[in-house]
Amino acid sequence: MRHLLQKSLHIKTCGLALAALLAMGNAEAYTLEEFSFEDPARFDEFHDLIGELRCLVCQNESLAASQAEVAQDLREEIYRLMQEGRSRDEVVDFLVSRYGDFVLYDPPLKASTLLLWFGPFLFVAAGGFVLFRTLQRRQAEPETELNEAERARLQQLLAGQGAPRESSDS
Repeated sequence: MRHLLQKSLHIKTCGLALAALLAMGNAEAYTLEEFSFEDPARFDEFHDLIGELRCLVCQNESLAASQAEVAQDLREEIYRLMQEGRSRDEVVDFLVSRYGDFVLYDPPLKASTLLLWFGPFLFVAAGGFVLFRTLQRRQAEPETELNEAERARLQQLLAGQGAPRESSDS
């Protein structure tokens, strides 16, 4: 019986280890070594460009830093376009036409990006307005005076006597 339990535990352990390995998937790291240019200045331009473009699936990560497969595909696309002799501006225009201004870390100021540029200022202004109105209302409300019972109770609390206890005679 003990032998069967050990064998069952061994099978479960192997199954868990296999599941963990399958869940890890393909842990492949991408490097820039695969991209070679005859002109070192062109490689520097490539490196600068992928550092200035945003990965489409990552949260605030450049194409140069991202390990996502989409980022690798975009790096390869940019490499191909630059090998064809396209300029930096042509590559950027191609990517923007295909993926929109989201691919740029510094999107241009135009009608479709106005909220992106001025939205934070609008939120701050709205918060300042709410704060101003709240403070105005508080100043407009008259302070109420304490009656004699409330003053006596306050004096007891400040003196450290606490609340007077009611006796329960039953």
